[in-house]
Amino acid sequence: MTLITSISGIRGTIGGKPGEGLTPMDIVKFSAAFGRWVIDTTGIKKIVIGRDARISGQMVNNLVIGTLQSIGIDVIDLGLSTTPTVEIAVPDQQAGGGIILTASHNPGHWNALKLLNYKGEFISGEEGQKVLELAEETNWDFAAVDELGKVTTDDSYMQKHIDQILALPLVDVLAVKRRNLKVVVDCVNSSGGIFVPPLLNAMGIYEIDVLYGEPNGDFQHNPEPLPENLVALSKQVIATGAHLGIAVDPDVDRLCFVNQDGSMFGEEYTLVAIADYILQHTPGNTVSNLSSTRALSDVTVRLGCNYAAAAVGEVNVVTKMKETNAVIGGEGNGGIIYPELHYGRDALVGIALFLSYFVKTGKTMSQLKDSYPQYYMSKNKIELTEDLDLDLLLKMIKGKYDTYPCNTVDGLKIDFEKGWVHLRKSNTEPIIRIYAEADSEDTVNQLVEKVKTAVQLILPAKSIA
Repeated sequence: MTLITSISGIRGTIGGKPGEGLTPMDIVKFSAAFGRWVIDTTGIKKIVIGRDARISGQMVNNLVIGTLQSIGIDVIDLGLSTTPTVEIAVPDQQAGGGIILTASHNPGHWNALKLLNYKGEFISGEEGQKVLELAEETNWDFAAVDELGKVTTDDSYMQKHIDQILALPLVDVLAVKRRNLKVVVDCVNSSGGIFVPPLLNAMGIYEIDVLYGEPNGDFQHNPEPLPENLVALSKQVIATGAHLGIAVDPDVDRLCFVNQDGSMFGEEYTLVAIADYILQHTPGNTVSNLSSTRALSDVTVRLGCNYAAAAVGEVNVVTKMKETNAVIGGEGNGGIIYPELHYGRDALVGIALFLSYFVKTGKTMSQLKDSYPQYYMSKNKIELTEDLDLDLLLKMIKGKYDTYPCNTVDGLKIDFEKGWVHLRKSNTEPIIRIYAEADSEDTVNQLVEKVKTAVQLILPAKSIA
């Protein structure tokens, strides 16, 4: 069993012992702490919640609602929803914060409380630390019966979200409608099955083949939208002669595409293509994280604009975007952040912007992909025991490669002559991620093996799970 507290929220596997998994006691403790933090910092006794469709969702939802009521907080319950939809609803409801019940790309036995401030943005690391401190306090004073919070259900935000997307100047519904697109969508049996088809219909796309569209939480494959998990989508695109395939994760904040020939457009290139479109119309700065493809920097510079890199994590990217006044940003995992709508990763606005651009290029999906700098990325991980001193490990690795430029803002990123390698502790799983990129597949594989071998030589065998 696993319980992780980070800038990505309170995340864990369902069941087990308190403090070791995401148990009812942990859910109540952290929900109460967050509710108290919201009251202390905003004075507002209202919180918006929504959830993805994973099997534990209703149970977690009930516990969170009851806990918030017990400390006098009114709850606006959006029910089955998406992370970006809750982010939009929080300021619209003038709430003090929001909680999204989702473990995002993690498998079905995981769930999480992702915490938002009154702006509908993820709370910072410092704010999260305060919530953790409150969770350990015992001097709670719960509300009397006539001061309990009230619960209001609101299922209007899917349409509100879609309407706001369609109103964006760079979303060209008419151009998309004229193309008569045929699309296959993989919704991984979660909230995407409710939200993505209506968005596509609203943009004039009616030939939609939906895979895993029932929001029952029965994930038919690993829900992370990586190539190895999208085999069925790829086959269906070819079988139906579709123009493209679309895949989202369970809470619909990550987005990737499949080309008309079944090949991968690549989650890393979701942001690259959308940024290309945005910058052509509204020149400005771009931001992605240190583990994202350098193709975004290439495209940004080619269009006469400036690129900046942030530490991994949506809150870090948003902070850097605000610092640089970026017009578009996100993460190479398919996360699109478009400030014109809101500061949060949003697959729905990503779909609308991408399709608006795609139909105007007159290209096939594979032709569009080929128009960008071609890099090859490798995404690996090493599972480790909890007693590993990660800082010491990274220091030793850095010492081995200190003749190369190194960045220690977030873990360790080493820039080799023909590519880069980034090692960092995951915010969402008990692993070290090893990402690498180069201009050829052979080179990137060599870089990964070089660094993985160095890690394994340094670590004692018992440190590798």
